[in-house]
Amino acid sequence: MCGLYPYFIGIFVLTRGVDMLINGIIAFTLMPKPSQPQTKRQALHASGTFNLRSTKVRHALFQRSEFFDPEDLLQLKYETLRALKAEGRSIAQAANEFGLSRPTIYQAQASFAEKGVEGLLPHKPGPKQPRKLTPEVQQHLQELAQAEREVGASELARRMRQRFNVKLHPRTIEKALHGRAKRGRQIPP
Repeated sequence: MCGLYPYFIGIFVLTRGVDMLINGIIAFTLMPKPSQPQTKRQALHASGTFNLRSTKVRHALFQRSEFFDPEDLLQLKYETLRALKAEGRSIAQAANEFGLSRPTIYQAQASFAEKGVEGLLPHKPGPKQPRKLTPEVQQHLQELAQAEREVGASELARRMRQRFNVKLHPRTIEKALHGRAKRGRQIPP
């Protein structure tokens, strides 16, 4: 195996008949060995699933186990939810044993009910939709730009502030009207 590729490629027999032989290719992804905890820890950090409170985990499953890892937040949340349902633990008991806060458990329950295991994965914080450049503001901005082509982004920003009481930067307006407008001084077509 070459050090550049993190997987093996092998050829194997798919079917073997009397008159034909069909071969296939499969790729095997190499996972870090359990003896390489730094690699797993780095992967958990990169995916946003590293449990910063791993020392608070007291549940027996996570004590000296090769499979259950208190640093794996996704696994910890899943096992917490399983314990709540299958073992009848209370939220307070689960929070104490699994080292998670009660709000974290409630949020995990809601996310799991809505999206399944995918809901337990971390998501980007912050607003999911634009707060200032709403569809209504965007439409009015497009109409103004079409009707008055000579008006610049600064003037459009002033008008948006008057009409919608929203403060938009001229650069935001340029991006909204022209996609990813280039930086610097623009020469109109």
